[in-house]
Amino acid sequence: MTDPVFFAPSRRYTAAEIAAVTGAQLLDPDAADVAITGIAPASDGGAGKLVYIDNKRNAHLLDGLKAAAIFCTSELSTSVPEGIARLVTPRPQYAFALAGRTLYPTAVSPRAVTGETGISPSAHVAASARVEEGAIIEAGAVVGEDAAVGRGTVVAPNAVIGPSCRVGRDCYIGPNVSLQYALIGDRVFIHGGAQIGQDGFGFVPGAAGPERIPQIGRVIIQNDVEIGANTTVDRGAMSDTVIGEGTKIDNLVQVAHNVRIGRGCVIAGHSGLSGSVTMGDFVMLGGRVGIADHISIGDRVQIAASSGLMHDVPSGERWAGSPARPMREFFKEVAAIRSLMKPKSSKGESNG
Repeated sequence: MTDPVFFAPSRRYTAAEIAAVTGAQLLDPDAADVAITGIAPASDGGAGKLVYIDNKRNAHLLDGLKAAAIFCTSELSTSVPEGIARLVTPRPQYAFALAGRTLYPTAVSPRAVTGETGISPSAHVAASARVEEGAIIEAGAVVGEDAAVGRGTVVAPNAVIGPSCRVGRDCYIGPNVSLQYALIGDRVFIHGGAQIGQDGFGFVPGAAGPERIPQIGRVIIQNDVEIGANTTVDRGAMSDTVIGEGTKIDNLVQVAHNVRIGRGCVIAGHSGLSGSVTMGDFVMLGGRVGIADHISIGDRVQIAASSGLMHDVPSGERWAGSPARPMREFFKEVAAIRSLMKPKSSKGESNG
């Protein structure tokens, strides 16, 4: 449930206003002035709440539903109980997300923890650093020599911006984040505890054991990227580690040195990308995916959760399993193994 102590709607909206924001069709013009005071799952609903149902599988949630308005497909609109404003769209969940961002803007844009503005007296900002007007450097944060922080960016308590790093405008650098040898674009959110730009895991066998290979590359994070809590992104060895614009990375993900991630990718938690992996645009990795080093993944590839990828994947394919292979092949193998496990009746058996 939503808690007004943490998240309160910016104001009340009408069903007509929500339709205008999302592009949904309000079926009943008489419902234009229905007041919407919050969002809720359809399983809960409630007075003044906006809900959504996106497919027939969840149609049972319409029985006895109490809500102010609902996003649904035209197919389900005829089953919506009377008195609920119907907002029809082919993508109810997407429209619901747009509406949620309108109602709760503070839930999608992190704010300063301390409420301070400008540079806190308790922060350490090097004399040679450049902090644009409108940036917030909170208590305990460190901005190193020759670093730059853009307008509208929040650097949270105890975050560290290393020497010569660049952070663009309207970014969020969360508590205890460390940035080293990194160039960050605009509107990048890096959540608490993430470590960006530490040296990669580069060693060569030596007579006395592993010898370190110097890691002299950078991390380049393009515009509109989001990086989850406690994720690590290693700097490149001699080239750069690059994360393309619009990519979203979950918590507890490991991105090794020289990895290149394309635009608009989605990487779920506990995934690990080994050194020099290359990913195209709009790739999706499920949770706990592991990728071997020097693997190349094409555009719009989907890799199922817990897969172990050891081979290049052409564009547009869906793979699963460990070792991963094309999803259709994987499920054929699963079906074959299940058939072998089924007990077989013996001819001539007697019940007597």
